[in-house]
Amino acid sequence: MKNLIAELLVKLAQKEEESKELVAQVEALEIIVTAMLRRMEQKEQEALIQGIEGALQEATPPSEVPHRDTELLNQYVKKLLRHPRS
Repeated sequence: MKNLIAELLVKLAQKEEESKELVAQVEALEIIVTAMLRRMEQKEQEALIQGIEGALQEATPPSEVPHRDTELLNQYVKKLLRHPRS
């Protein structure tokens, strides 16, 4: 029983480490996108945002992807492009 608990704790620690790594990657990308958007002229920025939003609308997710996941992705992209971090 102790071995099972020890294995579960090791797996949990691995998952937590993977989660931290993913959070760091997402935050780094968010910083990069925000910095790039801020350096662009307003016209270029708007054209890029419209292009990305258009591509998202055209992309049809596979039927096995839950609608909630698709909506969450769209909301996050919109937030990132239209309301970047300060």
